[in-house]
Amino acid sequence: MTMLPPGADPDLAHGRTAVAEAEADEIAAGGPLAATRARGMLRRGWDVFAENRLALIGLGIVVFMLLFCFIGPLLYHTDQVHTNLQDSLCPPSGSHPLGCDPVGYDVLGRLMVGGQTSLEVGFAAAIVSVLFGTLYGAISGFIGGPLDSVLMRIVDAGLSIPYIMVIIILSVIFHPNKFIMIFIIASFYWLGVARLVRGETLSLRTREYVQAVKVIGGGRMRSVVRHIIPNAIGTIIVQATFAVADSILILAGLGFLGLGVNAPSTDWGSMLSSGLQYMQGGGYWWLIYPAGFAIIITCIAFNFIGDALRDAFETRLQRR
Repeated sequence: MTMLPPGADPDLAHGRTAVAEAEADEIAAGGPLAATRARGMLRRGWDVFAENRLALIGLGIVVFMLLFCFIGPLLYHTDQVHTNLQDSLCPPSGSHPLGCDPVGYDVLGRLMVGGQTSLEVGFAAAIVSVLFGTLYGAISGFIGGPLDSVLMRIVDAGLSIPYIMVIIILSVIFHPNKFIMIFIIASFYWLGVARLVRGETLSLRTREYVQAVKVIGGGRMRSVVRHIIPNAIGTIIVQATFAVADSILILAGLGFLGLGVNAPSTDWGSMLSSGLQYMQGGGYWWLIYPAGFAIIITCIAFNFIGDALRDAFETRLQRR
């Protein structure tokens, strides 16, 4: 029985309690009040995100790179399949704004095609690794006990391996293409995601709404999918943005070592690798700077977005 302060009106207190309970039921049922609350949280999150000027610049850069790489080839037509040795190493001109590479490919068009590969592999590897790592870490943290210990020892063993060397070995063994590169990058990146989500799950599984699911007889997978993962979505989204940047860098490193996708396909790292020897000997700057600038500016943009999203999803900032 709820104790009322002296002089309080019992009917008024009872009415407020009834209203609060009704609001709670409506939110749990996903009614209009729940949608209003969700829109309010999204609005506050966007306000926090918009305060970060670097994040807005980063978002603009990402949008520009997506349009440049996927819409650009539709407007700027170049042949990126057949070589043209007559234009080999030609300097920037009206017909080739960024010159040509050693086999006669237009560098500007090559930058667009290489960007498609880098962004596709970056996004896909991030999605695969984050999805698998999230499910793995959430299940491990929620179940706990001996199974959690075994699952986390697997993660620890994977993190202890020098993954760069293993990724290089896998790139040598398998025939490199987009799908193989996605698999190779995601096969190790999910380990860090799993450990991070598992830590969040250990905190969330003790919350009242998770315990309530157990009381009413809800299954473990329902608790994980409907309550644990949605309430850890902030951490997951932030980690996903960093995963895109890291995947682009890993692919660029493999491409620079000559282990990227096979020709005529290319990526920004492969463009750096093919132009390095000419840069040192003849000063053909257009073979190095465009691809290097694209890698740096894209990865920095995703990092800026990730930093701002981390602030936006902070509970104490949401309640300002």
